[in-house]
Amino acid sequence: MKLGGPAALKFFARPEPECAGLLIHGADAMRVALRRQEVILALIGPEGEAEMRLTRLSGGDLRKDPALAGDAMRAQGFFPGARVAFVEEATDTNAPALKAALQDWRQGDAMLVVTAGNLTKASALKKIFEDHPNAYAAAIYDDPPSREEIEATLSKAGIGRIAGEAMTDLLALARELDPGDFRQTVEKLALFKFRDTSDVTPADVAAVAPATIEAEVDDVLNAAAEARTTEIGPLVRRLQGQGIAPVTLCIGATRHFRALHAAASAPGGAAEGIARMRPPVFGPRRDRMLKQAQGWGMHRLEQALSLLTDTDLQLRSSSRAPAMALMERALIRLAMLGRR
Repeated sequence: MKLGGPAALKFFARPEPECAGLLIHGADAMRVALRRQEVILALIGPEGEAEMRLTRLSGGDLRKDPALAGDAMRAQGFFPGARVAFVEEATDTNAPALKAALQDWRQGDAMLVVTAGNLTKASALKKIFEDHPNAYAAAIYDDPPSREEIEATLSKAGIGRIAGEAMTDLLALARELDPGDFRQTVEKLALFKFRDTSDVTPADVAAVAPATIEAEVDDVLNAAAEARTTEIGPLVRRLQGQGIAPVTLCIGATRHFRALHAAASAPGGAAEGIARMRPPVFGPRRDRMLKQAQGWGMHRLEQALSLLTDTDLQLRSSSRAPAMALMERALIRLAMLGRR
């Protein structure tokens, strides 16, 4: 039988113990692996593998010995509880062996959990599970997780109280990160809020979200965008001492001011533009960039981007001028432009 949508999410969280088999397939190996882990954990619990109630096989193993899957499903261990026979990286060449294993399944046998890559509509492997009266085939797509999935991930991590703006930030973050990275971020958030009974805030999300720009580079870019001219020189020299190349700094500045320009030129205003940014911007950094975009305005930001383009061309040319000095002068000119 086919399994999809809310029914699939429900099954992954609480699989039917009397089900004979489940095929999870999709192009994204990480998404497939996360769902497989969720199902197996729900079936046998955290101690299931240690109690030898999980048998691991590969598609290659079955090609050498087709009877392995059926043997693993019928094998009895020393510990009571549900058992799983897990076959990873299966392909259509394993279809006959898996079909035989499912046909021989009896009440009390282990559940057969199979993972595979992207399968076509005509896949023999997929057809076996879809046609079986007591087995399921679930396709995992690369779609962003739904709000229900995100809330379930947060709930599992023990995060229950979330401010509205923080949830908006988490939804945006889930769309940008792959599932494994998002789950790690949620786990970091749970540790960050350990024994803290207050609501999760945008600042909390920003504290654990993966950084997109180095903090040191961010400091000098904010100094230029906020017209703090006197701070630029010392910050540039510190970056130079850390080995940051002038071209790298120019690229970072161009990216920053391009983002401000996109925000300032949004039809619904800078706040709408900031909300549309990809990767998303969180917490205090979002508020700071919003203030910068509103202060500069679209037309002055166009002048800033023109200045940075000229600087980039100079840095990449055969000019003998000191490259970091050129970049420092460009940042100071930006700061002075921002004062007008």
